[in-house]
Amino acid sequence: MIAMNDNIYMARAIQLAQKGLYTTHPNPRVGCVLVKDGEIIAEGWHKKAGGSHAEIHALQQAGDNAKGATAYVTLEPCCHQGRTPACSQALINAGIKRVIAAMEDPNPLVSGKGMAQLQAAGIEVESGLMTAQAEALNPGFNMRMSQGRPFVRCKMAMSLDGRTAMASESKWITGDAARTQVHQLRARSSAVITGIGTVLADDPSLNVRLEEPAPEGGWIDPVRVVLDPNMSLPVTAKMLELPGRTIVVTATDDKGMEAELVQAGAEIIHLPAPGGAIDLPELLIFLANEEMNEVLLETGATLSGAMLNAGLVDELVIYMAPHLMGNGARALFNLPGLEKMDQRIDLNIKDIRAVGKDWRITCEVQNNK
Repeated sequence: MIAMNDNIYMARAIQLAQKGLYTTHPNPRVGCVLVKDGEIIAEGWHKKAGGSHAEIHALQQAGDNAKGATAYVTLEPCCHQGRTPACSQALINAGIKRVIAAMEDPNPLVSGKGMAQLQAAGIEVESGLMTAQAEALNPGFNMRMSQGRPFVRCKMAMSLDGRTAMASESKWITGDAARTQVHQLRARSSAVITGIGTVLADDPSLNVRLEEPAPEGGWIDPVRVVLDPNMSLPVTAKMLELPGRTIVVTATDDKGMEAELVQAGAEIIHLPAPGGAIDLPELLIFLANEEMNEVLLETGATLSGAMLNAGLVDELVIYMAPHLMGNGARALFNLPGLEKMDQRIDLNIKDIRAVGKDWRITCEVQNNK
């Protein structure tokens, strides 16, 4: 039976899980709190893939005092041997008497089996406490496990009249605070997707450049994914000079250019679709198979519009700058074919807040196909 204090301890576990926001992928962000006789005796969170899970950190901190304690975990304890031993067996071995999980693990290797193993060992188990908050910790992991694709977050910046750049130039239109948040979005993402048009126009780095204190091990740059149907990425592109992976996704088969790009440091993936385009659904399947949870779409109106039209965008993060740019400037999205009201793409606005001098609007895309 869930009591008031259970909510307090689970809220703390969720707070702990957030410490792994930038470091755990492809694993989920998980927190754990051990409570005994009404007191927190140990805490833990998953810090990095390949390292100990949240439950193990907490059990190590508690030592023998863990016997008879209650464990509050934001995700069902794993029950399989992966890169680390099963957490369910560790909880059993430590003598934990009660386990409360915020949500069931969507990983088919676990998915209820962890809780069943605990229950079979005589441990009292409950789940479903603060589930929505726990799900919000890991939108990408949850989607990859349940739907076989990553969570796609599209970041855009616009003026008050819905324009992204002047027709003759491409410059930042938002302030420093908004730009800092964009780097935070990159830092929490497994990959950043952009189009060849954006690369040719801006020669972006798409890496993480933050002045705030870095997590243990430093900031992790996302994988850079360039959608380049005709394989026209210059071998001198700035991103090819940076550490980490740059994946060029193409629809053409130019062996000569491919060899040059590979020599420059790119990985080439062929995902052709009819008409010389790139197969966008297959792209997300490929990224999921590469264990990428959250991907950030940073691109222009054409690719972002194509992803929206294909029902492949889950969240929009739009920064609105307080100025007007006129009807000759570039539009936010190219969405051809929307001619009637019933063809609209419905959004659920989850949050609106000031970010420096700008405003940030966060929307859930409702009618994914």
